[in-house]
Amino acid sequence: MHIRTPALQSRLPDVGTTIFTVMSALAATHGAVNLGQGFPDFESDPKLLDAVNAAMRAGHNQYPPMAGIPALREAVAAKIEALYGARYDAGSEITVTAGATQAILTAVLAVVHPGDEVIVLEPCYDSYAPNIELAGGRVVRVALTAGTFRPDFDAIAAALNPRTNSRVRAIIVNSPHNPSATVWTRAEMERLAALLEPTEVLLISDEVYEHMVFDGAPHVSASSLPSLAARSFVVSSFGKTFHVTGWKVGTVAAPEALSAEFRKVHQFNVFTVNTPMQHALAAYLADPAPYRTLPAFYQAKRDLFRAGLASTRLRLLPSEGSYFQCVDFSEVSSLGEEAFCRWLTSEVGVAAIPLSAFYADGRDQYIARLCFAKRDETLGLALDRLAKI
Repeated sequence: MHIRTPALQSRLPDVGTTIFTVMSALAATHGAVNLGQGFPDFESDPKLLDAVNAAMRAGHNQYPPMAGIPALREAVAAKIEALYGARYDAGSEITVTAGATQAILTAVLAVVHPGDEVIVLEPCYDSYAPNIELAGGRVVRVALTAGTFRPDFDAIAAALNPRTNSRVRAIIVNSPHNPSATVWTRAEMERLAALLEPTEVLLISDEVYEHMVFDGAPHVSASSLPSLAARSFVVSSFGKTFHVTGWKVGTVAAPEALSAEFRKVHQFNVFTVNTPMQHALAAYLADPAPYRTLPAFYQAKRDLFRAGLASTRLRLLPSEGSYFQCVDFSEVSSLGEEAFCRWLTSEVGVAAIPLSAFYADGRDQYIARLCFAKRDETLGLALDRLAKI
């Protein structure tokens, strides 16, 4: 008998090992401080962990409702109303997801049909394009303004304008932005709303860093503008907010008609999300202090990190939100971005991510992204090493 594995035609032929996996492995090999992947190296609030234990001990260990336990959905709806003035029905318009990545994929699969176009703004998170391709859609890439990474509304408008056989179904927007750390202003969100108003285009608003906005600026959620909220899937992440990225729990807020389609897909790709974490998060949300104090918590880390970087030859780009800091290394090296980040990891002992990884064409701008969601001791060690370049 001839034993063989049948050949496949890949659904994602252009996808390989991500740069995040590559750089983390390289960091481990060389004992580098890993400022590449975006996750904290400190623990969450013990009260939250205790709440998980209490939920498990109370017997909350079987399947919860498909859309999430009512207490958590009600807590999320109340939080959105308190912060952004938007009222969502907890029963029909809030869905608990297995993290934000699953939420975005589910939204795309729910609304994008083969041949539909979806606009993404580059540089962008690496899951967006594969999500669209898995749905049979076509990715329409619009670059953010070079140097500032602000939205180019003329380019967005051009992508939205009717073209022969054009079927723009959705646009994905991310603010606070990974990787550039820019934050959309209210005026920019209002301009987006004006562009979308005469169209049937949906908005997938990736707001996972919503509580990491600095210098007193507000986070302008799509849910806070009624004309945007009416066409939006608003994605949030407990993992980012409460330093528990490994829990993979997020939420999507959307009008009832959009939520109904979203849940049709959700029930068949994950069905539901782990029960004890949901009960713990519902109880923990009763106190708004942990997320209301988060901007100051991360701003202190950003300021510490920027102060240290200021004495190096790396040029600081603005960091308005998220937990990322981009640096221009053109005065340090003429290497391309990926080559520089590999050198930085292996020879200097600090892992970073090349900004080119967030562009389809891998363009080089001599910019690297660093994550400051780390203990002060970790940041201090990284700064000591970076001071030597």
